[in-house]
Amino acid sequence: MLRVKNLTCGYEAGFFLKNITFSVNDGELMGIIGPNGSGKSTLLRAIRRVLKPLKGGILFKGKRIDRMGFKELAQKVSVVSQSAEEITLNFTVREYVLLGRIPYRRRFQILETKTDEKIVANTMSLTDITHLSERNVGELSGGERQRAIIARALAQEPELLLLDEPTIHLDIGHQIEILDLVKRLNEQNNLTVIIVLHDLNLASLYCDRLLLLREGEVHSIGTADEILTYSIIEEVYKTPVVVEKNPISSKPLICLVPGGKGEVKK
Repeated sequence: MLRVKNLTCGYEAGFFLKNITFSVNDGELMGIIGPNGSGKSTLLRAIRRVLKPLKGGILFKGKRIDRMGFKELAQKVSVVSQSAEEITLNFTVREYVLLGRIPYRRRFQILETKTDEKIVANTMSLTDITHLSERNVGELSGGERQRAIIARALAQEPELLLLDEPTIHLDIGHQIEILDLVKRLNEQNNLTVIIVLHDLNLASLYCDRLLLLREGEVHSIGTADEILTYSIIEEVYKTPVVVEKNPISSKPLICLVPGGKGEVKK
């Protein structure tokens, strides 16, 4: 589905991704993890064509994304950003989800088509927000708002869904609700997903494979069992942890060690 090869890109302020190489298989749920400032969101921005590569490139199903039109790319790749709390537009939920159909609109088209209406109704049903259809987006709870954002992204009929820390503003109940939804869409609709997560335990539970970034470079790629080990976490995150086996999933369970970095010096 996606191949990133020797990608180098960054910002004038000085941060750069360096020689990033990995691939994502069709129907895979790939997690991107790493400490703050390691380049997780920057990598998603490169895949979205917000950042231009200085070296290397990104292929979507064998085609370079920098040679795809923005409309074509929007029909293949959709994005759920961190900005769930920032939606203050005066739209109903249905009107907001309809924005996902913009990449399919013909020139001078104003009204939605019957196809648009059907797709929007289906995505709202999939994300369990049909009953919120006429509510104002700005009045929704955090979990409801995040489901509306995912519904809008699904209305684009993407083959690849990018999520940048979609649970960052949510309590643990809504975190599980959103990630259960993403996993269900991944498995039942064969939707390929790349998701940035801070919480290593959530990444362990939901992702098929993990890409671990450190200081703008790929540290390692593999399954949760391969990546989420005591030695790797301590090396990359610079903090001691205890790694056990989750009694329900048998996936790695990371336990923090309070005071593990020693006493604060006066």
